[in-house]
Parts: sequence; C-alpha cells; structure tokens
Amino acid sequence: MASNTLSSPNSRWTTKQNKLFENALAIYDEETTDRWHKIAMFVGGTNEVEVKRRYEMLLEDIKDIESGKVPLPAYKRNAGCSRVNISNAEQRMRDLKLN
Repeated sequence: MASNTLSSPNSRWTTKQNKLFENALAIYDEETTDRWHKIAMFVGGTNEVEVKRRYEMLLEDIKDIESGKVPLPAYKRNAGCSRVNISNAEQRMRDLKLN
C-alpha cells in the first residue's frame, strides 16, 4: 500500500500523517471514548470523518490482501537477518480486522 493511495482526491495524506495514524490506532483502541476525534487530533490536518473513512479503507485493503486479491510484495531480507518474523505483523492485522 503506497503512502498516499488511501486518500480521496480531496484529501491527500502525507507519509508523516500515515505514520501518526498508525500510531494513533495503536494508542486509541476501540474502547476509547471519542476515538475518532482523538485520532484526528493526533494526526493533525484532518477530521473525524476522514480518519474513520481512512480506517475503513485500511480494513478493505487488509481484506483484499488476505483474500489473495492483492499479492504481497517479495521483500528482500536484510544481510544481517537470518529469518523474517511476520507473526507480529500478522497479529496486528488480525487485531485491526476485529476493530
């Protein structure tokens, strides 16, 4: 997923905003009061509607990847890395999907 592909024509998100969005999702879970407002304030330059829409689009992307509609890229291993640990990433995706 490219850094700006989840944006509507009227709303372009920067790489920094995307990272802040990801971090905010980890900080403000589904039990958080005013979750979307808090995430929008954390990200900056956006609002609750845009943040919630971006989250819905993220879930759709995950669904497409898990269903095989979008192939995973062939990542190269780092020279010092003997094994790739994807279990943590997979768990985070499952957690996102449940929200």
